Amino acid sequence: MALAASARRTPPVMDARTLPPASPCRCGAPSASLYDSLMDASLRTGPPVVTLRNAWDRPYDGAIAAARTCYSPRVIGPEEVTPGQRDSIGPLTFEAGHHTVYQHAHFEFGLENVSRQFVWAFLHAHPFYNSEQSSQRFVRLDQVAAYVPPGLGGPAREVYEGELEAAWETYRALSAILKEDTHRILGEIRYLTPNASEKRRKKVARESEKKAIELARYVIPVAAFTSMVHTLSGIVLHRLRRMMRTGDVPTEAVEVVTAMVDRVHALDPAFFEKVGEAPLEAAQVVEGRWPELQGDGDALARRIDAQLGARTSLLVDYTARAPETTAEAVRAVLGADPGTLSDAEALARVLDPSYNRYRLETLNLSVHSPLSRALHHASYTFLKRLSHTADSQDQRHRMVPGSRPLMTLTDTRRPDFVTPPLIAANPRAHEIYLASMDRAWRAKERLLEMGVPREAALYVLPNAKALRFHETGSLLYLAHKWVMRTCFNAQEEIYQASMDELDQLRTVHPALARHMGPPCVLRAGRITPTCTEGEHFCGVPVWRSFPDVVRPL
Repeated sequence: MALAASARRTPPVMDARTLPPASPCRCGAPSASLYDSLMDASLRTGPPVVTLRNAWDRPYDGAIAAARTCYSPRVIGPEEVTPGQRDSIGPLTFEAGHHTVYQHAHFEFGLENVSRQFVWAFLHAHPFYNSEQSSQRFVRLDQVAAYVPPGLGGPAREVYEGELEAAWETYRALSAILKEDTHRILGEIRYLTPNASEKRRKKVARESEKKAIELARYVIPVAAFTSMVHTLSGIVLHRLRRMMRTGDVPTEAVEVVTAMVDRVHALDPAFFEKVGEAPLEAAQVVEGRWPELQGDGDALARRIDAQLGARTSLLVDYTARAPETTAEAVRAVLGADPGTLSDAEALARVLDPSYNRYRLETLNLSVHSPLSRALHHASYTFLKRLSHTADSQDQRHRMVPGSRPLMTLTDTRRPDFVTPPLIAANPRAHEIYLASMDRAWRAKERLLEMGVPREAALYVLPNAKALRFHETGSLLYLAHKWVMRTCFNAQEEIYQASMDELDQLRTVHPALARHMGPPCVLRAGRITPTCTEGEHFCGVPVWRSFPDVVRPL
């Protein structure tokens, strides 16, 4: 059964302080193991690999045909577009801001040799895309593969590459150490007795390794390469081209986005030759036009951490009359009045899965439900602190947007990072981890002293780097996020943040929090299976005592 709330594990530890001198990167590392035999210590780097996997064959003519359809009693086909219409209708619609016609064409790219920092800071920093990305939670990083900023040479490159290689060695050491802990915990959850079958033993061993690398990845630099399938519409690609010099990674963004545009240009030259705005020059980027503020990243971190206290996510603003407004919205949808449908009954109709059975679906139908859309009117804003690696997943909840920090403007001189609880609880792993954090910040500061631009130096910082930001969502989208992220299989930090958020929602608006939780809590006693994870069931019957539960791993 689920454990009592009094036994709840502490949230991830935040360290923002001067650490003891760095130990050698092999401090406490185990002797030769599977990880040693598979690890390639040499750095693999190179330019981005951009392929156009799928696309509309005539995207520009398709946009013109869509525009003509607005003024026609029938649908116009791309083959009906004339040369004159290409020259007149395209620029007319684009320059007037009628950009929806360029949203029909989509482009599916394969991206390789792009950094995690680029994906977080630029590619996933807006909501209008779809990605399937190689997961550091489940894919072991056997080779040192990472982005190296162009022009980095001599001693600076030695410092940069040395930190990458040292971080991977620490990753290997932590993976081996933590596997002992994850295997012990999972063995208890999975009832791994001495008489367990070989099949069960192998399954627990595989699961233990995945959990170990999920935690060890916190030391991997944000320069690490990733691979992904990335799909976006034509108008979004135009916007990315215009904005590619904004944010924390303009150098890498220019290289990748230019390659994406080139692939589309080869398919249909007119899509960028006939319409579009040129990329903004560096001097035109709004965030860089003002005199640089003399900010203190360390002081900012301390101030926000003081606000957060022990929480990962703090409620800082919300719709004051959210329950009443939501109930009234439900009545307006259903054609009822307070005499026939009270506030409590209205909220039950939209939130209780026994009534609103759309909430039992895994397809997330809420935005398509006239009743469920009443949840749009309640809004909540949270101040959050997550690691770079956790926020790289959190930002994928695109309908709960956040204002992420510019790392180049909020950089800290002292190590500022998140420590997973299991690492903090293992003295041997914790010693290695702290040394790795100290070494990464020392490398970053050394690069800055050598004249390396901050944009480039930040790539050596680890996935554990702490980020602080505000995030706002309507109850409609937050409810879906909480369903996904209060599951024990969710990333640990995002799980903790979601539990924090629900705890505060229960305080300010208990009527709206009554039917919130993971899929098993919503489905228990209403539909089978109770857990939607199949063979990946966490092993804990959370639905019996949620939210008074403790996550074991």
